[in-house]
Formats: sequence, structure tokens, C-alpha cells
Amino acid sequence: MSGKQKKVLVTGGGGFVGSHLCKALLEKGQRVICMDNYYTGSEKNISHLLSDENFKVINHNIIDSFDLEVDEIYNLACPASPPHYQKDPIYTLKTSVWGMLNVLENARRYGAKVLQASTSEVYGDPTLSPQSESYRGNVNTMGPRACYDEGKRVAETLCYDYNKSYDVEVKVVRIFNTYGPQMHPEDGRVVSNFILQALQNKPITIYGDGSQTRAFCYVSDLVDGFIRFMDTERKVTGPLNLGNPREMTIKQLADAVIELTNSASTVEYLPLPVDDPLQRCPDISFAENLLGWTPQVILEDGIKNTIEYFSNVSKS
Repeated sequence: MSGKQKKVLVTGGGGFVGSHLCKALLEKGQRVICMDNYYTGSEKNISHLLSDENFKVINHNIIDSFDLEVDEIYNLACPASPPHYQKDPIYTLKTSVWGMLNVLENARRYGAKVLQASTSEVYGDPTLSPQSESYRGNVNTMGPRACYDEGKRVAETLCYDYNKSYDVEVKVVRIFNTYGPQMHPEDGRVVSNFILQALQNKPITIYGDGSQTRAFCYVSDLVDGFIRFMDTERKVTGPLNLGNPREMTIKQLADAVIELTNSASTVEYLPLPVDDPLQRCPDISFAENLLGWTPQVILEDGIKNTIEYFSNVSKS
């Protein structure tokens, strides 16, 4: 490890991305506090880290205030898949807004840096592709996804207002579709859905005609981008897109999963949900120029790793 050992708080550290981030920070020699109430996260995701003397777990909901002297905060606490954030939209909004306020107040108290895990959902159903950080989005404020979309947009605003008003150092990342081991098997996201269906030789359910596009980023690439961005100079606040610019249709993803699992699954088409984006692809030129960051894991390898994870989960 180079430089001073930092004390780092990861809210939502028991979740899919959060658990990978905790592991990466520990490998860099940092002291890590994982804060989670396991609303969508799982203690199993971090069980392999508990023996590390630099790792501590706090069961806490960031909707409620907290007081922790830390150097950095990565705020990942929020339900992130449509079934989870739509289950209780008021809770989702409280987590995004009240939780963000509590994170920023704690950072203000101790002079900590904050990285906010925002989302490509702030772009809504985009009218242009790929989406750059300057695009203001096409969001339905009254739709079923609004609790998440708007909650994250308000959280971004709070970050910038705390930066301007109180000089809190902030970094805002807009995450595009991420996948990999430790995804929640019932999160309703397309990668986990397809893999689980394929492993059970059940029909692959595609919503819409399958022509809608996504760009899938493997979790280790995302975490690498997080850490690189947190280490940038103070004046760089974002927002910053992190994702894989390789755009593909949902039907292409289904075909790839069927092939890689050697599944007998067929494809079944269902109606497209309300406000489901038809295109989602990041312009990552800012991240490339600022961080020297590009995704390293190709989709085929990432899907194989994720298939192996879900295969083992189904056996346990």
C-alpha cells in the first residue's frame, strides 16, 4: 500500500456492487466500514471479508443519521433494480434523499470525501444515444420508475449544493448496467433473469420485441472506475459515466446466455413495462480522458463468471 491508510465507509456495502468494492478497498490496504441494513444486500456477500482485521460491519439504515469519523464515503445504499425500488417507492425516495443528506452531513462534520453512486436512470428513456454527461434526460416524473430516477437526481443536486455551500468534496458517478457474481438472484435484472432461466431450461422472458439495447459492464471494471475517480483532484466532481460502451440488443444477450449455458431454453416475449428505456449506452469519453479507464472484461468472460456463480448458488 502506498500513502496513508484511509478509513473508508461503504454504505450499501452488503449489496452486489458494495461487497465487491469493500473487497477491492481492503486489497488496497484501507480500513473499511461496511454499513448496510440488508434490505436488498446480504450478509453472505461479505462473509468472506469478516476475518480481515481492517473490516468492520455496522447494521444501520442511512435514512437514520449516523456519526462516523472517516476519510471517504462511497454511498451505494439504495435499492437498484426495478422490482426492489418499486416495491416501496417512498422508502426508495427516503433512502436516496434523506440518506444522501445524512451521508453529506457526516462528510461535512469530518471533512470526508463522498462518492455518490448515481445511475444512468437519470437519463430516463433517452432521445439520443450514446448518452453523455451533458444530456439532461427524458424522465417521467409520475411513472413507476420515478421514485428511483428522481431520487437519484435529487441526490446529485444535494451533492453539488453541499459542495458549493459547505465545500464538501464530492464525486458523482452515473452507473450503467452492471453485472457479475453476487447479484441478487431475485433482483429482476435482465442478466440474472436470463441466466437463472437458462440454467433451469425455462423460457427466457424478453419484455418487448428484444430490439431494445443495453450496454453491460462487469462489476470489477465498475469498482476500478469508482476507486480511480475517488482519487482524482478536489475540483473534479463529475458527473461521470461508468459503463461499457458495447451496445447490444436484449435478444442478443438472451442468445449469448443460452449458448454459454448450453441451455434448452426458448425465448418468450412479454409486454414491455411502462417507461422501460429503448436505448441505454454510455459515452465514456470523459472517464477515458480523466481516468485512463476503459472496461477490460469482455461480455463473454463476464457472463461465464456470473453463470458459474449462479450455478453454485443453486446447488447450495
